[in-house]
Amino acid sequence: PCLIPPQHSSTIDFALMAVSYNALAQSLQARSNCFVPKDLCIKQRRSRSSSVVVFAASNDNNIALQAKVDKLLDGIKWDDKGLAVAIAQNVDTGAVLMQGFANREALSTTITSRKATFFSRSRSSLWTKGETSNNFINVLDVYLDCDRDSIIYLGTPDGPTCHTGAETCYYTSVFDQLNSDEAAGNKLASTTLYSLESIISKRKEESSAPQQGKPSWTRRLLTDDALLCSKIREEADELCRTLEDTEDASRTASEMADVLYHSMVLLSKRDVKVEDVLEVLRKRFSQSGIDEKQNRTK
Repeated sequence: PCLIPPQHSSTIDFALMAVSYNALAQSLQARSNCFVPKDLCIKQRRSRSSSVVVFAASNDNNIALQAKVDKLLDGIKWDDKGLAVAIAQNVDTGAVLMQGFANREALSTTITSRKATFFSRSRSSLWTKGETSNNFINVLDVYLDCDRDSIIYLGTPDGPTCHTGAETCYYTSVFDQLNSDEAAGNKLASTTLYSLESIISKRKEESSAPQQGKPSWTRRLLTDDALLCSKIREEADELCRTLEDTEDASRTASEMADVLYHSMVLLSKRDVKVEDVLEVLRKRFSQSGIDEKQNRTK
């Protein structure tokens, strides 16, 4: 994409020719940082104080793209105020980062800029998450629900999403509050995988303190590298045997759980997050596994 720096945003001129892109133009004029797909614009920098973005006038692909965007926006069931619920979700962890509202312009801007953009009901204007904090949510895909009246921005956050500094805006467990748990307001909503990672991390912190009573299995693994590696190899072999011996599928699931758990303890030892592993996997989706393996750094 071509980027118009914030210092030039007040002097942007738009020449809207055959391609209208009205919603996009309005959002660009309101943004301090704006992105336009490279094939939709020609950037001419006349001086340090001015930039001009001209939408291509004769590109049939641009016109077809505009028609597709308009059709998509027309198909959404906006409420009586022209809004729909928009939820931002971490593509790797599955964590729900935040919830807001989007109108046509906000969704159009999100599709174009790949930055999660919402409509502020209190300010009656568009706002891009991160425009003041730089904690943007980089959108990889956008999903509509079956009723087409709510939206998910699936992406990766640049930093904490919540204005409090929390990773997500969801960190208060209702059941913990009902049980008068002191941690009720300080526990992120986590999927099973990340709850396990959190438990292992806690055991890792405890392993530096003097041992009291019988140690947990996780603590033993964290303090004995040889034991940990031997268990990973053992569990991996048992997983393979479920295939070789045609064991029941439930046995395969059980052995895989063992491999996953012990491997996550090793990740904790190496200060590697599960999210880092999933990011590596996601980046491999677009390439051949054979080519990726051949191109790995020794």
